[in-house]
Amino acid sequence: MPKRFVSIWFRYLKTDWFTLRQPRLKDLAFVLATPEHGRMVITAANALAEAEGVYVGMVVADARALLPALEVLDDKPGLSDKLLRGIGEWCIRYTPVAAVDAPDGLLLDASGCTHLWRGERPYLTDILTRLSQKGYQLRVAMADTAGAAWAVARYGEEAAIVKSGEQLAALLPLPPAALRLEPAAAERLLKLGLREVRMFVGMPRQALRKRFGASFLLRLDQAMGAEAELLVPVIPPALYEERLPCLEPVVSATGIAIALEQLLQALCERLKQEQKGLRIGQLKAYCVDGRVETIGIQTNRPSHHVKHLLKLFDHKIATIRPDLGIELFVLEASKVEEQEHVQETMWEREGGLDDTGLSELLDRVAGRIGERHILRYWPDEHYWPERSLKSADSFHQTPPSAWRLDRPRPLQLLARPEPIEVAAPIPDYPPMNFRYKGILHRVVKADGPERIEQEWWLQDGQHRDYYTVEDENGARYWVFRLGHYDAERTYKWFVHGFFA
Repeated sequence: MPKRFVSIWFRYLKTDWFTLRQPRLKDLAFVLATPEHGRMVITAANALAEAEGVYVGMVVADARALLPALEVLDDKPGLSDKLLRGIGEWCIRYTPVAAVDAPDGLLLDASGCTHLWRGERPYLTDILTRLSQKGYQLRVAMADTAGAAWAVARYGEEAAIVKSGEQLAALLPLPPAALRLEPAAAERLLKLGLREVRMFVGMPRQALRKRFGASFLLRLDQAMGAEAELLVPVIPPALYEERLPCLEPVVSATGIAIALEQLLQALCERLKQEQKGLRIGQLKAYCVDGRVETIGIQTNRPSHHVKHLLKLFDHKIATIRPDLGIELFVLEASKVEEQEHVQETMWEREGGLDDTGLSELLDRVAGRIGERHILRYWPDEHYWPERSLKSADSFHQTPPSAWRLDRPRPLQLLARPEPIEVAAPIPDYPPMNFRYKGILHRVVKADGPERIEQEWWLQDGQHRDYYTVEDENGARYWVFRLGHYDAERTYKWFVHGFFA
């Protein structure tokens, strides 16, 4: 696929922005200025001021002597970069790679994108029209190289499209500055009478390097396509991403669902071929009014099952506000993991955590109530019960050790033991009754004690003697005495869990 680049040049970027926010400036000659060495210097001038001979770099006092009615406004530091980055993010609807071309332009890698607009001319026209409608004065051009597109946008015909392989012919009649040369090199060429690219492009490279430096040849090679030029996108494109531009804005939930299904089919087919699965996915909807609506999903294990992923997105589609319509959908998998193909047995099927159906069910539940409400625990190597388990990092990790099954443990374990009042006979006997949260429970059955000590290397303290008790209503509790039984009653009783 041949490379195609678009250069966008905002002729009056900052003054257009001021005019958009202060419409009264539309018919006035005005400039932006900043202090420099004790005097105000012009950093930007609108078209009306330029027509009167005012230019960037001119001292404000000289400009006012030339044009007394000139209005001067304070420039905003960093405004150009902020504006270009914002417009570059807006241009993501045209290409995944939109780069800032400071101080007043953008460069787009349009390779493989123009067919979605039914050709290069409609593609370029749409960019020019929509940015002009936003209030910016601009010029655009398309070519095989970013350097050629930059040159033609600033020095060539209006909205020019350089045919593939013809960038040299397009550059020949242009001035040296069209090659993005350093100002000193461009000025030296003009002094030598080399006013067009055609006058020096055929000269020996050794002579050009000796007189103008290596950077001169680099810019020349970049414009001709002999040297690659790397663009730094304002938003780095995701490795796994699918895009779907819309010829007509989408305004209904049904239309969003159809677009999402098409994107999922394309993305999952690619993931399947590479034996990978989606873990975290996002759908971005670029609206006509400039807003970006985003919804996301997360899975417990890698998946490229289209119907399952579509169900996870399904209930979130209603949160998207199309308003005037959506013109571009972007689906990206921000987290992808390897997915091994598991062969099922013919006569039996294993369940548990290896069951794909279980993981998909948990994905749907998490989508409804939130991922933080579904937790998986595994054993931790500690004696005290509240320390003997921890949250698993993921759904499919293997526990470091096995659960202890030699002694009964309650189904519900309190994070912190709660105090109770107990009536108990001689040492090592279970309670006869206990009062918990103001309610008296008479013990009819009991088992114990089970002594559990603290780890001396973590915390030195009293031991616990645990009992499993059942009250007159059939409810079973896990209670313990903290410390030795003594006459001074220095020990305390607690309830720590509840059996089913």
